[in-house]
Amino acid sequence: MSSQFNHLVVRATLALSGLILAASAHAGDPEVWSRIRASLFQDRPIVEASGDFLRLDAPTRAEDAAVVPISIHTGIPQTVGQYVQNTWLIIDQNPSPIAAKFIFTPSSGQADIETRVRVNEYTLIRAVAELNDGSLHMVSKFVKASGGCSAPAGKDPAEALASLGKMKVRVEGDVIPGKPSLAQLMISHPNDSGLAFDQMSRNFTPAHFVREISVTYAGKKVMTAEVDISISENPNFRFYFVPEGAGVLAVEAIDSSDLKFNTAVKLDTGKNVAASVKPAAGS
Repeated sequence: MSSQFNHLVVRATLALSGLILAASAHAGDPEVWSRIRASLFQDRPIVEASGDFLRLDAPTRAEDAAVVPISIHTGIPQTVGQYVQNTWLIIDQNPSPIAAKFIFTPSSGQADIETRVRVNEYTLIRAVAELNDGSLHMVSKFVKASGGCSAPAGKDPAEALASLGKMKVRVEGDVIPGKPSLAQLMISHPNDSGLAFDQMSRNFTPAHFVREISVTYAGKKVMTAEVDISISENPNFRFYFVPEGAGVLAVEAIDSSDLKFNTAVKLDTGKNVAASVKPAAGS
């Protein structure tokens, strides 16, 4: 009887230890977050946001650590009186944890963003939104993935170079004046992290990545993104803008070699009619 009891105690202790370790892992590394927080926000208070106000969607376990889908949703409309002006996407355990900073305006309509990121190891991923009143709000999710930042490129280097900087932007659904319209931006770029080892050359592939994206509609700024190596190869973004009438949705991207790429679509309102404007070559 005593032996059976001891066995049960051992099993219960091991199970409890496992639960404690799992809970600790899901809480992330507080020292890492403390350093990131201090560098970005100093000692400013950050409110844990409710799902109605701010939501971060990501897989609990990623199928591909080099291409992890991320979406950030906000529950308030972008108005002149109140709007999300900045959103940081932070991946605690990545070599470069500040994956992106998205800068919004009331012309964004909704400060929602979708993209794909690299995840280097099991980590908390955070979205921190700053309102125009200066208040900070945060949500986070623990994601299980590893090796994403050092994964080899999916495209042949020569092929990647030939299509470098080619961009496509498309608008989904009807374009209605004064209503947020959803757009998708696709950029052909290797977004090399500098951490992938080339088996042929026996060297690390040098870092070369998109670092800034600017979006305007009819000459008005919609959204700017400051991004880095944590964004996946061939960067892809979905975002909103508010058309006040017919106009051109224009995008400029700049990479870490200071090459500039441009594309645009001319939009009519009341229907989804988009005429491509010839993009400028990289310069």
